[in-house]
Amino acid sequence: MAEQSDSTAWIHLHPADHCVVALRKLNKGESVDLPGKASVLVKKDIPPGHKMAIDSRPSGAPVHKYGWSIGVATVDIAPGDHLHDHNLKCHHTLDYEGLASETPPAPSRLSGRTFQGYVRPSGRVGTRNYIAVISTVNCSAGVSRAVARHFDQEALKAFPNVDGVIAFTHDSGCGMALDGIKHRTLSRVLGGIAKHPNIAAYVLIGLGCEQNTLGHLQKSQKLVSLQGVRWKSNPGQVETQEVPVLSIQDTGGTRATIDKAVGLVQAILPQVNAMVRTDVPASEIVLATKCGGSDGYSGITANPALGIASDLLVAHGGTSILSETTELYGAEQLFTKRAASQEVAKKLLDKLVWWRDYTAHYGEDIDNNPSLGNKAGGLTTIVEKSLGAAVKGGQSALQDVIEYAEQTSKRGLVIMDAPGFDPVCVTGMVSGGANVVVFTTGRGSCFGCKPVPSLK
Repeated sequence: MAEQSDSTAWIHLHPADHCVVALRKLNKGESVDLPGKASVLVKKDIPPGHKMAIDSRPSGAPVHKYGWSIGVATVDIAPGDHLHDHNLKCHHTLDYEGLASETPPAPSRLSGRTFQGYVRPSGRVGTRNYIAVISTVNCSAGVSRAVARHFDQEALKAFPNVDGVIAFTHDSGCGMALDGIKHRTLSRVLGGIAKHPNIAAYVLIGLGCEQNTLGHLQKSQKLVSLQGVRWKSNPGQVETQEVPVLSIQDTGGTRATIDKAVGLVQAILPQVNAMVRTDVPASEIVLATKCGGSDGYSGITANPALGIASDLLVAHGGTSILSETTELYGAEQLFTKRAASQEVAKKLLDKLVWWRDYTAHYGEDIDNNPSLGNKAGGLTTIVEKSLGAAVKGGQSALQDVIEYAEQTSKRGLVIMDAPGFDPVCVTGMVSGGANVVVFTTGRGSCFGCKPVPSLK
């Protein structure tokens, strides 16, 4: 007689689903009993987080999870079969139906929730109090890192309100078309870091002959470029923010630039240390939502919980950023139908078409997104992964779709165009103004993103 598994061994997510998700290892020979269905005998061991068929699906038929098709059967599937990439493949076309047809009403406004933050002269609120040393080009990266290393824990002991001195470096800044896409993107990222509310002051360091010149960065991102920093007596209120700008070639070389930059940061420290936290409303939180190292549980545990938190933040007047455009493919209908307008919905679809064509141009398939780790954790197709990732966005109306590292201007739920790769994706959201990152992970991730706290 087959061993009968109890209902804590699996979960049937939606009445229309053709599968259950194993909450523990389902052993070959076990019996799974679902209300209203015949008992299903497990045909082979099913790892935790993986899917087992509970219905017959002929080859070519759609297979449902979360109530949506996550792919089609590549062979005839019988109840009790392990559902994975050996018998299931992606089969998705973008959904252009019902754009902005189910836009939810604005939530009842909540209030009373506050946090301790640093109110900046721009009106934005920081959750940390850092000084940044920003490289305009890879050639100045070593100098920037040397400056930041100088201000170790011992050097900052006398400045307890300063969270640290951070070097922001990259491998670009030259060998690109002036004001081309790569140049504009890099400028948005660096400008977004410089203007970020978690950055109290910053120093810009360049080589001097790069394409991404100090002058271009200052002008395109509207950064002030005078020497020194003066502050009003009221902590946190800047009278004149005059940004130190150093060119290695003009300053006299690497060592001279390091010494001068160290002196500039040293002079800034007392003013930054004088800044204090005050009570501010939760509406000043700009939340970056991210998932990485996802598995078969991510879409049914941490991600929907984060979606509820996102909705609560939106109800308090805050902003929640969802990203990873490539991991919304197959779940786009969840957002296009509840977009604030058809124009917003079309912006998302246009981005998805771009990524689909981009991957095809390089001989890749957008369905190849699930990593080996994702697949080992039970995820099979990009549609399945996307449906689980999308729930981080909760149920709020989609207010806007913005470019990578673009500053957020609308409150509520916003999608930023970015790839799924963790460091690139989160960098874009932080440059766009996120002051908190919440990062869900199934298989584990050690990623963090100064200058913003990352909650796992």
